[in-house]
Amino acid sequence: DYLYLNNGDGTFREDLENRLGHIPNFSMGNDIADFNNDALPDIMALDMLPADNRRQKLLYGPDEYEKYQSQLRNGFYHQVMRNMLQVNNGDGTFSEVGQLAGVSNTDWSWAALMADFDNDGWKDLFISNGYLRDYTNRDFMSYYAAQRIKEARGETSEALMEIIGHMESTKTHNYIFRNEGGLQFSNQVENWGFETPMLTNGAAYADLDNDGDLDLILNNVNEPVAIFENKSSGGHYLKVKLEGGGGNRYGIGARVEVRAGGNVMMQEFFPTRGFQSSLHTPLHFGLGSATVADSVLVRWPDGQEQLLTGVEAGQVLALKQAEASGTMAVSELPALFGPAESPLPFTHVQPPTVDFKRQSLLPYMMSGLGPAMAKGDVNGDGLEDVFMGGAKLQAGEVFIQQAGGAFRATGQEAFKKDVVYEDVDAAFFDADQDGDLDLYVVSGGYDYLPEDLGLQDRLYLNDGSGGFSRSKDALPLMRTSGACVAVADADGDGAADLFVGGRLIPGEYPKTPVSYLLLNDGKGKFRIATDEMAPGLSGIGMVTAACWLDGGQTLAIAGDWMPLTFFHKEEGQFKNVSAGVLETPSAGLWCALAPADLDGDGDEDLVAGNFGTNSQMKASPEEPATLYYADFDDNGAVDPILTYYIQGKPYPAFSRDELFSQLVSMKKKFTDYASYADAGIEDILSPEQLKMAKQLKAVELQTVWLENQGNGRWSLHPLPAMAQVAPVFAIQPLDANGDGLTDLLLAGNYERTRANWGRFDANHGVLLLNKGDGQWSYVPQHRSGFRINGDARHILSFAQNGRRLLLIGRTNAPVSAYIQNKEVQ
Repeated sequence: DYLYLNNGDGTFREDLENRLGHIPNFSMGNDIADFNNDALPDIMALDMLPADNRRQKLLYGPDEYEKYQSQLRNGFYHQVMRNMLQVNNGDGTFSEVGQLAGVSNTDWSWAALMADFDNDGWKDLFISNGYLRDYTNRDFMSYYAAQRIKEARGETSEALMEIIGHMESTKTHNYIFRNEGGLQFSNQVENWGFETPMLTNGAAYADLDNDGDLDLILNNVNEPVAIFENKSSGGHYLKVKLEGGGGNRYGIGARVEVRAGGNVMMQEFFPTRGFQSSLHTPLHFGLGSATVADSVLVRWPDGQEQLLTGVEAGQVLALKQAEASGTMAVSELPALFGPAESPLPFTHVQPPTVDFKRQSLLPYMMSGLGPAMAKGDVNGDGLEDVFMGGAKLQAGEVFIQQAGGAFRATGQEAFKKDVVYEDVDAAFFDADQDGDLDLYVVSGGYDYLPEDLGLQDRLYLNDGSGGFSRSKDALPLMRTSGACVAVADADGDGAADLFVGGRLIPGEYPKTPVSYLLLNDGKGKFRIATDEMAPGLSGIGMVTAACWLDGGQTLAIAGDWMPLTFFHKEEGQFKNVSAGVLETPSAGLWCALAPADLDGDGDEDLVAGNFGTNSQMKASPEEPATLYYADFDDNGAVDPILTYYIQGKPYPAFSRDELFSQLVSMKKKFTDYASYADAGIEDILSPEQLKMAKQLKAVELQTVWLENQGNGRWSLHPLPAMAQVAPVFAIQPLDANGDGLTDLLLAGNYERTRANWGRFDANHGVLLLNKGDGQWSYVPQHRSGFRINGDARHILSFAQNGRRLLLIGRTNAPVSAYIQNKEVQ
């Protein structure tokens, strides 16, 4: 696909890759309209991913990750086969939210039309569907077509047409979705009368019977045109008929904003929309319960504007460009933050390893979880310094902050010697109680053997001036691929102790790694005390994040395929009190934790970053995602099989070819695509295999904040929809707008995913303002000022000349920086 930006001088420039994170693989029709009522045009582009499991499995082939990477290297862009809804960020970029919105899977689709069909003030979505000859059926392609073409080689073209005649015809119902406000749509196919299978291509809408709502006109292949009369009742409307100037009789390119009932509804008049269709009709605005539009503003193509106020509903408002006069000044509020030149000259360099070669059924790659970041005053000059962790084969670096705010790299030999390790987390603390900050670095990653020497964590001792040397005997043997370290005095002896979370066992995902509680002898030497002080903690799960609460009395833990977990100190031991702490089930694919007093009641609440809901995988207590694992084919390798619900029944997430890549023996069971198309886990695994399989479940994928009730219990509250657009790995509590309330900056994304899933890249730095009543308000990107690209993993915050400087560590990318604007102080 291509996105051409108008230069304003009659020329255009193509700029898609700087604006959109990814696009459909086989784009058909599209529409551009403002679906979330922020007065910005959004993009809906259609593809051909089915909604039902059977057709998905008949359509999907192997997940060719390396082929996909080769295409990227040769000029192709990130493309995935599904509909894509691109929400306009207001800064020239878009975030793709089609899976979160529930509109990504509508089969072989043609026309997309965004219009308010129920007059509630929000644009709904119609999608036409169907294909006369379904040449995507993989059984047809693999067997029948190959055989007949071979037989017909050298014959006349009729033989090929005969083959085409045997292709299955795919009649499917069209789709219509109701806009629920914001980023969520609901499927109304049955409720609104679109169940009939058809072969529809072109589509248009108009109020054919002049009853104040939009009817649909559908063009069908080899069948008559179909007209769907809109029978909706309730909801007021306003029609705007435009008369342009000069040769532009219909006012093409005019922009109309209607304000009514607290909503801002914007439309641009461009008649050609959907698929090979045109709509030369008045602009139709649903007003909901409002009987009067507060204002109607039209901006004509030449920049002239008209403003009308107090416009009665239920009429056709005729506007003429000749009656427009002048333009209205618009005062743009300054962004809360702005990009800054990074004071840290550090670029994380991730080796291009492919984890899927080792375990082909991994849901996503396990490597690339850095860079580690930590801050602290290591040389006693009163300024906070920074440690940046390196990827495997890359040295970490300590940067000393200078008086002017710049950072100086120290290039220390201790870190250069340790390039075999992958640094995934780090913490500064006084390990040996000599008055300076030492450095603990967690070794992680997937590109190692189990219990590899390269998985040993490290403690670097400070000489008092910021020079570090690695201690050879401070830590016990702990060759675990880790994720995080949390520092607190766990045993109350005045020395800093550590919790170190185990992330995974390389090559054996999702088997449980070892986590550690390390007690400090007061001189900087640590011993493992997990079993004696915290029974059950060592095998708690695949930990991703942890933090201490209540001064080291409570340990909060998050993890992959884990519930949010709490260990509380009682009579000298830490006990798992999770069952009595959370009011709702919380097993999820958690990525991050951060404590902060979010409700101003004086105790610490929590923010927990999760996988998000902008993917094919959905999870709830009623319909959980499940990960089955065991060595199903007795070859010594762990075989993970992910399932999630599709239309009310759980199915494997992977295609037949993907399953064969890990379990070759399954070829005997599923000899063609049709035999696999309806298979559930009980059809794939034998009763004996099911019995031996271990299961991990996820029931919550939303990023949330946890309210501390003050009585040992916590209440879980989902954050707004924009917090769910991608996995959240980095959380920074801060007061962004100077109102004294703790706001949240969430960052993350996950690019190292399966080719058929596509990368999760919609989070550009989500800023949520605290409204003080437990509610949060998303700040659009052009207002927040954040444009964080790539996989953000850590955020460090610094006070600099009365402003807040944020440094963001990103996987395989330079450190990015943002500074708070003076105007908002």
